[in-house]
Amino acid sequence: MKTALITGGTGSLGFRTAEAILADDDWQVVITGRQRQAVEQAAGRLGPRATGLPLDLGSLDEVRRFAHEAPVPDALVCNAGVSMAGDITWTADGIEQTFGVNHLAHFVLVNELLPRMPAQSRVVLVASDTHDPTKPTGMPAPAYTDAYSLAHPASTEEPGPAAAGRRRYTTSKLCNVLMAYELARRTSPEVATVNAFDPGLMPGTGLARDLKGVQAFAWRYLLPALTVVPGINAHTPRQSAAALARLVLDPELAGTTGRYFSGRKEIRSSVESYDRAKATDLWETSVVLVER
Repeated sequence: MKTALITGGTGSLGFRTAEAILADDDWQVVITGRQRQAVEQAAGRLGPRATGLPLDLGSLDEVRRFAHEAPVPDALVCNAGVSMAGDITWTADGIEQTFGVNHLAHFVLVNELLPRMPAQSRVVLVASDTHDPTKPTGMPAPAYTDAYSLAHPASTEEPGPAAAGRRRYTTSKLCNVLMAYELARRTSPEVATVNAFDPGLMPGTGLARDLKGVQAFAWRYLLPALTVVPGINAHTPRQSAAALARLVLDPELAGTTGRYFSGRKEIRSSVESYDRAKATDLWETSVVLVER
């Protein structure tokens, strides 16, 4: 039986993706979450082929411990992440939290697990179309300067902590795509395929949990209606999860690597995401940042 490891498995997308994978009797899933009780309860709802394990992506030592104690997966779905917090907060390692959790923790997890994963395994990094400033997401464009500055930003940023928090989020999603492409270049498809995935807008979920007032009301109660409007990149968590599970399960995608999928469609990501100098900077700086 094959194993899929999904970070952030208690949230809407991660949980529904686990459900979709478990529809295939040849697979079992391991889901993660920060709180042991919550992740174990989520695994219980998924059934006997699901295991829930706690994982705090805000600590690189915890990520390393987890990687060496968890079952070695055939597919790794890097889905967990923090949302659009306003004020700067820091991980246990002194890294800006959005960059540290959304990128750096998964960088460590992938690099710790991949050497032990079986041949032709699959790695999927969950990104977002908010990384692309040409898309009408209403989010600020990413601001990739250099990876060290993203990890250790200045204490003063652009006016308005909410805007700064949203920009840190979109920049972290650009990092997910840059990492996917760079890892794909460094990894033979015979070892593993690596792709990036955009689930689209999923209004009503906990992604924008830090929004306040009118924005929070619109996200939770008004925007979900967009999921039935043709031509808009908005989906229910179940719809996005089915598309994400396909990247794990579909035999026709064996050997497909270094690509960007928006739902079920392979598309071009942002122009900046193909910048090899930035991808190299991100990779090489991340190696330095995670050194003990």
